[in-house]
Amino acid sequence: MHVRQWAGMAVLAAGALLQGLAQAQDAGEARARKIIGGSCFLCHGSDGESASEVFPRLAAQNAEYIAKQLENFKSGKRKSTAMASMVENLSAEDMAALGRFYASRPAHHEAARDAPLAEVGRYIYHQGNRFSGVPACSTCHGKEGAGSDSLPRLAGQHAAYLENQLKLFSKRERTNDNAVMHTVVEKMTALEMAAVAEYLSGK
Repeated sequence: MHVRQWAGMAVLAAGALLQGLAQAQDAGEARARKIIGGSCFLCHGSDGESASEVFPRLAAQNAEYIAKQLENFKSGKRKSTAMASMVENLSAEDMAALGRFYASRPAHHEAARDAPLAEVGRYIYHQGNRFSGVPACSTCHGKEGAGSDSLPRLAGQHAAYLENQLKLFSKRERTNDNAVMHTVVEKMTALEMAAVAEYLSGK
């Protein structure tokens, strides 16, 4: 077979592969939108924008982190009476599809409401507090608060939601991811928690 024929076959194979991936992506998004339209949008918004500070923004959140949290809600590792009923019928494929969908949505950006408090939070987030032993949050969550596959994106999240989660970790009332986070927040004051949350809300 001539080189030109091999090249042509390679192009066709690549095209078929790309088409298959695109179809799978479209199917995954359709699957996610159907689930979101059935229940998720009521609290988190149709695109994960969440207008209420009670519920977290999911837009631009890391896909694998979302899927893990959904699985933890289903298994009971993370307790939530509201979420338990929402996830009980979700499959692993559903959770993965939801994670990918929300990760693809644009991040929310707005200025912090309390600039002086946010400035205190900026210092704690990046430098920690060497006097009390509080480590810098950026060590794990990144300079821009983007997190990673296993760690949440914090940038642009509601300040009240972040502050509440820190308090839950501090009191060991959040039942997953607590082993690491409790050692971080146990030395944080209420002011430091509020400040870090305010800073991140404006990232």
